[in-house]
Amino acid sequence: MFGRRNNPYEGQSNVGPGLGGVLGRLGAPLIIGLVIFGFSYIKYCSTKSYNEYLGIEQHVSLTPDQEIAIGLQSTPAMIQEYGGLDGDQRAQSLVKQVGQKLVQQSVAAQSPYQFDFHLLADPQTVNAFALPGGQVFITRALMARLQNEDQLAGVLGHEIGHVLARHSGERMEKDGLLKGFSTAIGVALGDYGAAQMAQQAAALIGLKYGRDQELQSDDLGIRFMMDASYNPEEMIGVMEILKQASGGARQDEFTSTHPDPENRKEKIIESIAKYKSQGTGK
Repeated sequence: MFGRRNNPYEGQSNVGPGLGGVLGRLGAPLIIGLVIFGFSYIKYCSTKSYNEYLGIEQHVSLTPDQEIAIGLQSTPAMIQEYGGLDGDQRAQSLVKQVGQKLVQQSVAAQSPYQFDFHLLADPQTVNAFALPGGQVFITRALMARLQNEDQLAGVLGHEIGHVLARHSGERMEKDGLLKGFSTAIGVALGDYGAAQMAQQAAALIGLKYGRDQELQSDDLGIRFMMDASYNPEEMIGVMEILKQASGGARQDEFTSTHPDPENRKEKIIESIAKYKSQGTGK
């Protein structure tokens, strides 16, 4: 009924307004915004799952098979983007050998992920990354700066950590929640400027989330190095290499997806001490 009907409690100050009256005063945009945010939040919470390899709860909706499929499907494009596979077969074999040693000597061997390791030909971009499901890449530019096999193990162990910790799936769910939040703010306030500010705030939250993932992968990489009898101290050398590659200056973590190498070194030292105290390593 859209018309006004008599209210038997009208005029009684001790009775608060009905739900309809409250919602009416809030306005349709705010109500819609709350609905959008509520839907996004419920969807995010419903994706909670248990990572049996790390013993932690996570918000990931993708299955391991889906992660593997996404990684395999994306691999050709990644190879093309970085100039193809490097033609040095000895270096290519070393990358695969070290990567598989890390997998076989760690909890990663118990996972369903199809780990494969690739040396990319790009001589300019100092980078290493992993796709969901186990496809791991390192560029020639980074490989050429590494001083020994232990440092290579540190880089690849870090990327294995991203895969095993299911960081891509986590990031997708978090991005969906933050997008829902910024959309809800824009709709509720009916203000494009406010929506942009909310998106910027969400982006900064996402950066912080990404830095936390990097630190977790550093920690896991140290664990995998020690499991495979590599020297974890060499990971500190990798941080020096990354610092030099960025020009040697400390970076602004607030607007960066990665923690500053100096701060990462401190956490790496803590991880080494932690795993040594636990008797990790051969």
